[in-house]
This record gives sequence, structure tokens and C-alpha cells, in this order.
Amino acid sequence: MDFPLSYIKYLYHFHADRDYFECHEVLEEYWKDHGMERSSIWVGFIQVAVSYYHYRYGNRKGAVKLMNKAIRLLKDKQVEIDQLGIHYPEFIKILIESQQIMSKQCPYKAINFPIKDKKLYTLCQSYCRKQGMSWGNADINTPVQILKKHNWRRSRNKIKVDIVSF
Repeated sequence: MDFPLSYIKYLYHFHADRDYFECHEVLEEYWKDHGMERSSIWVGFIQVAVSYYHYRYGNRKGAVKLMNKAIRLLKDKQVEIDQLGIHYPEFIKILIESQQIMSKQCPYKAINFPIKDKKLYTLCQSYCRKQGMSWGNADINTPVQILKKHNWRRSRNKIKVDIVSF
């Protein structure tokens, strides 16, 4: 199977630089450009990334809420998840465990998707090398530009709006 570049980029951001905000951006653009439904598997993946963004940022309530939505949506997508090279039973198990850990107010810890497709894994590894990153980054010492990206982008966009309004 050929995998969309947006999916490779999503996996890269999720597993290498742990930029969950960018995961959301990459897949949302792909999802919108292809006119897909709200029940699309891509929405579930976006919700997982945004859940982890909130979790790391300390918004446990938002993280749990989004993870619950992701689990509900992705539980019905076994065939699609398998086709996207992810081991479905292990993936759902990881998401449910994540939701439980988030609910218990446990400290943030990154997860990795259980990729079963060798071609997908090789593509992801190659993309990581090209970016100068390692797959499965433990997410230690994440730059503030990634940790608080929504604030950084909001302030950057405000500056643009202020400049344009003059």
C-alpha cells in the first residue's frame, strides 16, 4: 500500500519531534483537502494527537475528553487501521491505557503506535533521518516552541493582524 505523505508526516511528528500540534495541522489539512466526513479515521488520529498535546500541557480534562472521542471513533475502524499499517488490537489497547493514565492524573509520558507494516516503518525511519531526528524520541527537553505552540502561533498571528490593521 502507498501511504499519503501527510500520514508519514503525522507519524513523524507524533514519534520523532513529538509536535502533537503539528500532527493536528498536517492531518487536518489532508482531511479537509479530501472532503472527508467527521467520522473519518483521520479525525480519530487528529484527536489522539490533540489529546496528547493537552495531556503534556497539563490540561488533563481536555486530554481525557478528546481521547474518549478518539477511542469511540477508532474502535470502529479496524480494517482501515490495519490498512494503514498499525496493529489494531495493540493500538486500541494503548489508547485505552492512555485514557486511564490521563484520568488518574499521572505524569505525561509519550506513546508509540504499534506499526506492523515494514514498508511504513521504513518510510518513517527514512523521513526521520532526513529531518535529523530519531524515531521513538523519549520526549525529554522538548522546546517551548513545541510545548506551547498554540500560544506561540496565536501571538504570532496577532502580530500579523496588528501589522495588517495599520
